[in-house]
Amino acid sequence: MDIATLVGILLGLVSIVGGIFMAASAAGAGVGGFISGSSFAIVFGGMVASVSVAFPLAEVLKLGAAIGAVFKGSKVKMGLMVDDAVEVSNVGRKGAADLEKGIEGIKNPFFRDGVQMVVDGYSETELIDILETRIEYREIRERSQASLFQTMGTMAPAWGMIGTLIGLVIMLSGFGGSEGGGTDALGSGMSAALITTFYGAVFANLFFLPMAAKLNTRVAATSTQQAMFVEASRLIHQRKHPLIVREKLNSFIPPKEWKKEEG
Repeated sequence: MDIATLVGILLGLVSIVGGIFMAASAAGAGVGGFISGSSFAIVFGGMVASVSVAFPLAEVLKLGAAIGAVFKGSKVKMGLMVDDAVEVSNVGRKGAADLEKGIEGIKNPFFRDGVQMVVDGYSETELIDILETRIEYREIRERSQASLFQTMGTMAPAWGMIGTLIGLVIMLSGFGGSEGGGTDALGSGMSAALITTFYGAVFANLFFLPMAAKLNTRVAATSTQQAMFVEASRLIHQRKHPLIVREKLNSFIPPKEWKKEEG
């Protein structure tokens, strides 16, 4: 679980709700006007309709999985990954037979595939080409999820404005008719019309645009990890000394996580 995402959403909700109650108390007004099922239906339903038009149905149906990916945390530090790669490189210097025995102990599946290619006798060029192609198309798949959230964040305020226009038409129509309620009806109607814009802004700025940014950050982080494993696989293929492997892979991680190889 990514605690930062959960804390951020909860903090945003608390800030919004707390601000509403404080503002309403200061004005002597109620907060019931901020709850509107019709406004929610217009904004959320319209937003889902827009992404259904913009994206293939298969991508839209993965929306729940994409939200789950936002909340999924990573407990593995890059420094520990370097340690694992250095250990594998040390085994690889003993020979392909020893390296093959140690493959099952490699936790990262991407790195495990790279080492398996070394054992299977792939050339260095083939090894790098295959692994970099995997990185490229993984990025394409994962960025499509971020693009889905980006589109929802863009569409939510637009549908909020559409809901506001609908509310204004209904309000002004009633205000000018024989059953009009005067200025009281105008004020309550304006409040109801604006709530859809509020919902759209909250959906966009608290949920979907930050989720898109989070996924893009995750994609970049994963690409850095996998680029490091490509380099590790290349060095193992060349049977480089673990000292060289560690110094090379340290380039991919923050200096505070660096370790020095003994011996």
